[in-house]
Amino acid sequence: MKKWRFIPILVTSCVLSNAVSAQSDYDDYGKSDQAPQPDKATDIASITFDRGIVTRPGRFTIEPSFSHAQSNATAVAVEGYTVIPALLIGLINISEIQRDIFVGAMSLKYGLTSKLEAAVRVPYLSINEDLRERDVFQGTPVDTLRESSGEGLGDVELSVRYQLNDGLDGWPYIISAMRVKSPTGDGPYDVEQRVIRDNSGNPIGIELSERPTGSGFWAFEPGLSFIYPTDPAVLFGNLSYVWTLEEDQGVENGGKVDPGDVVRFGFGMGFAFNDLTSFSLGYDHSIIRKTTFENNNDIFASNFDRIQIGSLSFGLSHRLTPSTTLSLTVSVGVTENASNSEITLKLPISL
Repeated sequence: MKKWRFIPILVTSCVLSNAVSAQSDYDDYGKSDQAPQPDKATDIASITFDRGIVTRPGRFTIEPSFSHAQSNATAVAVEGYTVIPALLIGLINISEIQRDIFVGAMSLKYGLTSKLEAAVRVPYLSINEDLRERDVFQGTPVDTLRESSGEGLGDVELSVRYQLNDGLDGWPYIISAMRVKSPTGDGPYDVEQRVIRDNSGNPIGIELSERPTGSGFWAFEPGLSFIYPTDPAVLFGNLSYVWTLEEDQGVENGGKVDPGDVVRFGFGMGFAFNDLTSFSLGYDHSIIRKTTFENNNDIFASNFDRIQIGSLSFGLSHRLTPSTTLSLTVSVGVTENASNSEITLKLPISL
């Protein structure tokens, strides 16, 4: 599978190298300078990736970005029985996990026509995870601390976006998109792992020698975005579905593994303080279905059928030059499985 992982980079290079030369008589919406220009909706701070109008034809946009996500969780395991509702006899195991994820990425976008855009995103991840717990099902007062980390190339993404309409007659701008995520990063089955067992030899979990930097699976995400300028604000939303291809990971890993598909949606609004600075507020939610295995695996038998991940985001954008914008986004998790907080800094540069 590894030999196919860099195909997206080669395909994108071919598309971009054969594109037409830049055109100077178009505005940010692919319209001629002589035609009426719509409100600058795409200048409002974009909270989620690729939520603005498509790149003007013949123009490149280079977007370096950096983000830091922090999360922690506490799990309690109980082995015992209750005599009365207020009295528990047995052993209690409490574990706490703290995780920091740093992502540096470089995105390249190119406007092929006034309504069609192609893009590639290459991320590099550094993950640090600390686990503090007491020995499983042992009556010891001593805590143990285990650390694990991983860093490397993440999953490279290719995307194509097409603007379906011109936002006239009271309609919002509607942009369709197709994103492909390739397994260029090391997935959970690409790193060394071992099964954790209790004192009776029963499997109770899996431990990885290092943190994976990718999913290990091909994923395809069709979606729609909506942008509705309504002076002085801009309303926006998006809806997409992530389909992940199943893959055979060997008998020891349950045979064919089918990662759960994901339904994503989001909405929000933004407004401009002035010609240079704008602010956005939005909410994004993901519903992740349960991973299934060809062969039943007791370790994962008790997983929930779906996981809910929701976050509330605040964005601030400032135009530094006519071709450069600095964007800062702070996201706060509002569901149990979401990251506690995430800070993202972007610097899109139009050429």
